[in-house]
Amino acid sequence: MQIWQPHALPEVVTLPVGDVELSLDNGTAAMVTPLGGDVWLVEAPGAGAAQWRVPCVGAAAYWTPNSGARWIPPIWTGPRASRLTSGSPVASLVGMKGANVCTVALADVHGPTSITGGLVEETGEFAFTAQGQGLTILLDLSGRHFAEVLGEVAGWWAAAQEPPATPYRARLPVYSTWYSMHQELDEEGVERQARLAAGLGCATIIVDDGWQTADRARGYAFCGDWAPNPVAFPDPAAHVARVHELGLAYMLWYAIPFVGKDNEAFERFAGKTLRYLDLMDAAVLDPRHPDVRAFLADRLARAVEEWGMDGLKVDFVDRFATPGGDPAPSEGADCESVDEGVGLLLDELDRRLRGAEPELLIEYRQPYTSPGLWRFGNMVRAADCPLSSQENRQRTVDLRLIAGPQAVHADMIMWHPDESAEQVAVHLINALFSVPQISVDLTTQRPDQLDAVGFWLGISREHLGALQLGAFRPEQPEHGYPLVRAYDEQTVVVARYAALPVDVPYGDWSEVLVANADPDPRVTLYGEAQAEAVVHDCRGGVVQEARVSLPATVSVPMGGLLRLRRVGGGS
Repeated sequence: MQIWQPHALPEVVTLPVGDVELSLDNGTAAMVTPLGGDVWLVEAPGAGAAQWRVPCVGAAAYWTPNSGARWIPPIWTGPRASRLTSGSPVASLVGMKGANVCTVALADVHGPTSITGGLVEETGEFAFTAQGQGLTILLDLSGRHFAEVLGEVAGWWAAAQEPPATPYRARLPVYSTWYSMHQELDEEGVERQARLAAGLGCATIIVDDGWQTADRARGYAFCGDWAPNPVAFPDPAAHVARVHELGLAYMLWYAIPFVGKDNEAFERFAGKTLRYLDLMDAAVLDPRHPDVRAFLADRLARAVEEWGMDGLKVDFVDRFATPGGDPAPSEGADCESVDEGVGLLLDELDRRLRGAEPELLIEYRQPYTSPGLWRFGNMVRAADCPLSSQENRQRTVDLRLIAGPQAVHADMIMWHPDESAEQVAVHLINALFSVPQISVDLTTQRPDQLDAVGFWLGISREHLGALQLGAFRPEQPEHGYPLVRAYDEQTVVVARYAALPVDVPYGDWSEVLVANADPDPRVTLYGEAQAEAVVHDCRGGVVQEARVSLPATVSVPMGGLLRLRRVGGGS
């Protein structure tokens, strides 16, 4: 196994950046601008690499947008790459109580770039290396909470490109057909689920893989032409209209880079693919060719222009990237970089789609989370983690920290048919600070399971402002965020995923909600206030009402909710 080793930079020039000495390669001149509060902007357009070290004092976690392990990595850990089609150029060394030790972000959101971080055993320092083709580096040494710092990084990226506003409906609950129906799709089945989903509080349905093929063997051999299966979907426009009558928006899935071996387009684009994927039974189209881009834009735009869809689930964007680097372009290509071709493709598609649907919904997912995609997509979903509520929580929280204007969606929530209503609620609480997507067969759910879904989707909608648009403060990334809070001017929402006490804030607040996803019902509240307490079980039923004087301990069942409404003025 080849182990990455940091290397000395040639012709180094060293710059003082706060208490850090930052070295640039090739003797590059740079401009260092203090932004206040121990935040610095380093502009070195001629540099290809920069290195610096910080004392690894009180460090608890190394945060990256990849949603992986959070422990402190050694110096020989390989670089974390970022480009338009995969990753985001940011990393953060986090100390105790969430204090930011050092956060680094790069302005180049199209890439390719990389950030490497690791512990130097000989000195106890943490070494960073940033690489790219010209570097503009935002370096934060402020010691503030890491979530606040990452939020400012997202704001820095957004200010440079001014992405379009995210439609309100992108933040409302969704029903997805993937885990519940897989490829067993037809108009009648989709409309049946849509009717029940609307009654539970969903605002959108996403119809996933299977609409375009009669094959049920999985794989992507029949992707590429993107024509509906005429037996299952004989009249897509009429079908979409019926779903609209139920009050739901309609989105359709496309595996945008794939052209399957059993598809007519496979032969048409021979010689204009990047590689063949044996496990997928499909090739990856090369977007550097104008006719490839025109073909894909035409096929995807049809869903909105002809069938009346409200948006698209654009899948597998990351597969455009070829491991080891882009292959040489073949004859007829009009650009060198695959990422440039992807950008041209998305530009063309965006022009077509927004002309037909100004409130267009476009979903991407991890790992294609680059801010360079913000002007094309307004929904970003956690990578597939079926039935893993803890992973769904970590992934959605990670996305929330750097998603900027995008609505963050949970991976589709599913459970075993015999699951308790309490555990169904736990799945939903783990996705509380994102947009929940439900993917179970709603026709087979017990009344108690449906009650839990309806109750928590109602909470998601009722408190959308605080949950999705307010200040966001997850704690202990090194432990997978066992406590998360979000708040606006009136409401504080806290989710407890372990038996931890909850600090009720001082100052003015009208309502505090505490969601309990831990089996221990004893919720200890710290603070100074008088409040009316209402405890709900996982189905929304009231199990206790009382006046409490904080600090106090209140019994909240697993999957349940505590509402505190202040009595009197602020503290």
